[in-house]
Amino acid sequence: MAIARLQVPATARAGEAVEVRLLVQHPMETGFRREADGRAVPMNVVNRLSVTYGGEEVFRAEMGSGIAANPYLAFWIVAKSSGEVVVEWVDDKGDKGRVAQPIAVS
Repeated sequence: MAIARLQVPATARAGEAVEVRLLVQHPMETGFRREADGRAVPMNVVNRLSVTYGGEEVFRAEMGSGIAANPYLAFWIVAKSSGEVVVEWVDDKGDKGRVAQPIAVS
């Protein structure tokens, strides 16, 4: 199971653009690597990731084997109202992850 670090400002002014930074700790196995005995390591990447803010999707990523281990994503959102920024993802094994961070808008 992957672990994520989400960084969102604790407070913002209404209409202000704020940066959301996310680091997902995941091995992101491509399926091309082999074990010492020659067996292929099965592909296992975070293939779907979505971010919601106040219940509305604001960012989505569909990743594949070309993404490095421990992917780092950064993007901007406009602070509209107080709420939670929620990140959810699923990998090829079906493991799911979720992390959330509140933001207070004045």
